[in-house]
Amino acid sequence: MSNRSLEELQQRLQYRFKNPALLRIAMTHTSYANEAKVPTRHNERLEFLGDSVLSVVVADYLFHHSTRPEGELTRMRASLVSEEALFAFARTIGLGSYLRLGRGEELSGGRTRPSVVSDAFEALIAALYLDGGIETARAFILPFITEGATAAEDFKTRLQELVQERPGAQLQYTVVDEQGPDHDKTFTVEVALDGRGLARGTGRSKKAAEQQAASQALERLQAGAPHPETS
Repeated sequence: MSNRSLEELQQRLQYRFKNPALLRIAMTHTSYANEAKVPTRHNERLEFLGDSVLSVVVADYLFHHSTRPEGELTRMRASLVSEEALFAFARTIGLGSYLRLGRGEELSGGRTRPSVVSDAFEALIAALYLDGGIETARAFILPFITEGATAAEDFKTRLQELVQERPGAQLQYTVVDEQGPDHDKTFTVEVALDGRGLARGTGRSKKAAEQQAASQALERLQAGAPHPETS
């Protein structure tokens, strides 16, 4: 990873490392270290630490932001820290393009391999934790897991069930705005009830934005806000 790439990644993270070597190690795969002509540290130890930091932050968030019982919280946490979820999180910041890989790993598609990229994401969390403390790591993690937790709550289904109590009522979700480059888009979605806007939500994916819009609509309807037809 060049100095320029290191700088670009810090800009994307909106965080400047006091010890940039931590970031370099986090982005170094074992294949690169094995092929290096001089001793080179790789990211496996950071991955170990990052996994624990991530688990604590996710558990703390779910404990304070969900009323679900312990068993359901455990399943939600497992979903949010899964390889699939971490790979999706990492892709939103283009993390694979910053990895230092050995030649063989590079040629075999390591930059888009879920196991490689998700491990690097955990190593990055550890690097942020070691450089800036738990609050720095938490600030990085929360935007990802809040969207994931919102999706796990499935507000769309709950809203649909509520609306079904009104015979003939129809819900429609529409993307009303897109911001940012293709690799880092933010979507705004409006949910309409019987053709009239009820609430809006934003997210890094259309699904996340729809879930947030549904969450806002549920709060409005459950608080007794007028139906769009009668407001």
